[in-house]
Amino acid sequence: MESKTNNAYKSKFNSIDELEGFLGKEIGLTNWYSMNQDRINTFADATEDHQWIHIDKEKCEKESPYKTTIAHGFLMLSMCSKIMFDTYELNNVGMVLNYGLDKVRFTNATTSGSRYRGRVSLMGFDAKENGAKYKMKVVIELEGQNKPACIAEFLALAYKK
Repeated sequence: MESKTNNAYKSKFNSIDELEGFLGKEIGLTNWYSMNQDRINTFADATEDHQWIHIDKEKCEKESPYKTTIAHGFLMLSMCSKIMFDTYELNNVGMVLNYGLDKVRFTNATTSGSRYRGRVSLMGFDAKENGAKYKMKVVIELEGQNKPACIAEFLALAYKK
């Protein structure tokens, strides 16, 4: 799946059937977002994951290879919801449900204060009588880095009105 551009854009689909025409293609790219320590701390509190690599800046400066705190992998994965909302719009559907994940990889650490963006492609599409099951590939890129923070394959169910 080739990248169309480095400029943020959002695709709009007027039906589930229209989405199928983009199989194998990129459908959106977000603007850059910031990953700050407040968001990391809030996620640590919500998940009760207070490992020092996420919340202890002083210890990270001394002991971590990143020299600062890093976002939780699952925090980056959870940002995929926002990324998908910002990269495509599926109209004239009854509802869309999260069906799960096929594959997730955390390929690079997201340091506190860094910027990231999401690139979304349609990987699979299975038409059903009342809608479709489809798979989106979300790549979370890090500004100034060659390796992305996360690559995830999301499954969704869309139901016709």
